[in-house]
This record gives sequence, structure tokens and C-alpha cells, in this order.
Amino acid sequence: MPPHATDCPGAAALHQRSAPPWAVADIFRLYGETYRRTHPIPPSHQQVMHDIEACRTAQLGGHAEHCPTCGCERYAYHSCRNRHCPKCQTFTKAQWIEDRKAELLPVPYFHLVFTVPHDLNALILAHKRPLLTLLFNAASQTLVQFGQRNLGGQIGCTMVLHTWDQTLGAHFHVHCIIAAGALSANGARWIEADPRFLLPVRALSTVFRGKFCAALAQADATGAVPLPEGPPALGIPEGFAQLRAQLYAKAWVVYAKAPFAGPAHVLDYVGRYTHRVAIANDRILDVRDGWVRFAYRNRRQGHRVQTMTLDADECIRRFLLPVLPRGFMRLRHYGFLANRHKARTLRRCRELLGQPTDPPQRSPQSVVQWMQAVTGIDLTQCPHWGARPLVRLPLPPWRHPLPAAGRLWRCRSTTHHEPARSSQAASADTITGPRGSLRGVCLQGAETPHLGGTGPAYLCLSGYIGGL
Repeated sequence: MPPHATDCPGAAALHQRSAPPWAVADIFRLYGETYRRTHPIPPSHQQVMHDIEACRTAQLGGHAEHCPTCGCERYAYHSCRNRHCPKCQTFTKAQWIEDRKAELLPVPYFHLVFTVPHDLNALILAHKRPLLTLLFNAASQTLVQFGQRNLGGQIGCTMVLHTWDQTLGAHFHVHCIIAAGALSANGARWIEADPRFLLPVRALSTVFRGKFCAALAQADATGAVPLPEGPPALGIPEGFAQLRAQLYAKAWVVYAKAPFAGPAHVLDYVGRYTHRVAIANDRILDVRDGWVRFAYRNRRQGHRVQTMTLDADECIRRFLLPVLPRGFMRLRHYGFLANRHKARTLRRCRELLGQPTDPPQRSPQSVVQWMQAVTGIDLTQCPHWGARPLVRLPLPPWRHPLPAAGRLWRCRSTTHHEPARSSQAASADTITGPRGSLRGVCLQGAETPHLGGTGPAYLCLSGYIGGL
């Protein structure tokens, strides 16, 4: 069964709020060990795979909560907090958005996208840190230069790096959110921009190409970014001169989207891009027999929702492509939003725009407070009787290895669940685990297949139960 793409009949399923039936962690648990044995994997990729597999499972430890009123018990396991994990970005994104609210100005905002040609994919994948830094520098220098020449002052810009497309292919580009205006060089006045037009995109693309290629030529002269070895059939040029000719023969893309209606719409839109990972769990439709089927939006056909099926090894390879080097910042600020003087310049911009110079102080929210504000769920009370406080007991990390792929079963429930204790499941087979006798059913009442095998059982919040 070769990789293919088809129309997705169940596009509405992408918008359901229930827990997705499959996750990226499922792919790694089922096929990750085989992939590790058959492919060379750098340590950074191995760490991402391990973190995603262990995220919110007993491997990372957690806590158990007990209601003394009704006897209800629930378990919560720690998150891995890896920035490439689909489960660990929601709260981080919410905190980032709240912090950015203090930086918004009462002016229109524009959204620009700087994209490099796919001819550079092989080179960037071989030298991610220097060339992605070069991408940031070329795009930011282009915008700063045009801000000084066209607007006569210093612009403010936030950039977000993306390295993939909807089909998990390499696609390197930066999203830029720019305020419609500039701060004069002496800081004496705010220079307004046309709310319908900011900068000429064709001129931007030409200058962006020139700055990127000039910096790339300098890096090649110093030997900092040697070309990867490979046949021309893979799109790898024979030398830098050929690559340079390919890059200058193409019109680079700088795309300008329609301006935002106002500051209130900026963060809602930018929040979709800031902490996005290569593929969200709710896009994964099926994982079985060595194949992964997922949904994507075909932008060339009017954002039509379709499905693609990939071999599990190819799916893992594509997922790991955009993994960034350790410590690499993919959210950056430039112009009067640069970190070195942001507090001073933003205060001056607000003063010139007739706004309070100091925004109201925001008290940081905990996860419990955020969950109650967003969903109305109080994590500190019993979900059945509303009693509080709950008795909390720590659960140390479980240092047993993950079960082999052939010994995994999937509970048919799509909700978060835990295996019930022996007193709660009279009809299930008992398994002896490190924390006592457990049955092969979940607290939500979902049935599981018969658990064959002997020895302790591996139990996790994702719904996997396997004999070790």
C-alpha cells in the first residue's frame, strides 16, 4: 500500500472536542523501536521520541487524588514539556499570549510570511542552527531596512519560525506580525502607516533573496555550511555555484496577508502559530499494520481537507525533520520590540499614542486556575460530589521499560482513563502491578481485550495496557 492522498469524508471529525483516538505517542510506541534499529538518529531526535512516548504516563510519575467523601480516585501523570510534543503546548501558548497582550499597541497590524525555496531544504536540514539563524537575520534586516526607508523610523516585529507543511514535508518560513507604524529615530514621534498597505512585497522578496544569498556565500567561503553529499536526483546541487544559480533563478516568496481588524484580533491569530507542532493529535485518523493515516488541508485546492497515508517509518522520519537544535529560539522580536530595549521603547510608543505608559500588572496563573477559567472545571474538587479538598499522594516515576509493540492493547474508550482496582471490576482478569492488584478495565467503564502474558503490567493515562 503506497503513500497516497484522498479526500477526507469525515472532515467534521477534526473539530470534535473529545480526546483524539490516536496520538503521535502511539506511533512512537508501536513503531519507534524498529525505527531506532534501522535508522541513524541524532541524540536530539532520540530525546524527542523518548519524551513524547513517556509524556503523561507512569514513566514520568505524577500523583493520585482520593476523595474521602465518595472514595473516588483519579490519577494524573506529569507532562514531558518538550516543545515538540503535541500534548504540552496549550498552557505554554496561553501564557505567552497573556504576556504579549501588554505589548499590543492601538494600531492596525500586518502579517507577512518569508519563505525560502525548497532548493535549500537539504542544506538547511544538514545545518539547521546556522542557516535558520541566517533566515531570521535576512528577514529581520529586510524589514528593518524597509521600515527606515519607507516609513522613516524603527518598526516593531515578532517572528515565528515554522519548518514544515501540512504533509510533514520540510518547508522553512517565518511568520511576521508587524505594527502599522514606526517610532522615529530620535523617539520624538510615532509615524503612522497606511492601514491598507505597509510595504511592497515584490521589493521585499528581492531584497530578502539578496541578503540571504550574500550571507550564504559568506558562510560557504568560510566553510561553515558545506554542501551535503548526495546524488543530483535528490535535488542536491553539485557545488555552491550551481546552488547560487538556482536560488537567483527563482522569485522568492514574501506573502502579505490582509491586515488585522484591530489589536484584539492579533493574538487570536498569532496564537495559532506560536507553539504549533508538526502535526496535532486530532489530525491522526488511524494507525495500524505499519501505516499511518492523517488529515491535512490542501492549500492548492482551496484548503480542502484530505487524508494522506504514509508508512510508519516515513511518518516518523517526516515528524523528526523539523526538530530544532537544543536551545534554538524560534520566537524572536525585532525593532522597538527587541528585548534589549523593549520596556523603554514600548513605554515611549504608548505615550506618543496617548495610552497609559504602564499596562496593568498581570498575576501569573497556575494550571488549576487556567483550567477553571477556560473550561469551568475545578481540578481541586471531586468530579462527582464537588467535595474538597482531595487527598493527594505522589506517584514516583515507574522505571520499568515500555512494553513491546506486540504486547500493546488499545482501550476502545477515547477519553482519559485508568485501570480500575480489583474492587471496581469483578469481571475482569486481575494483573499484579507495582502498586497492587489491578484489573483490565478502565475507570470510565470501557472494556479491554483479554490480557495474556504474565508479569507486571504497564499502565498509562493514554489507555495502553500491556504485559511485560
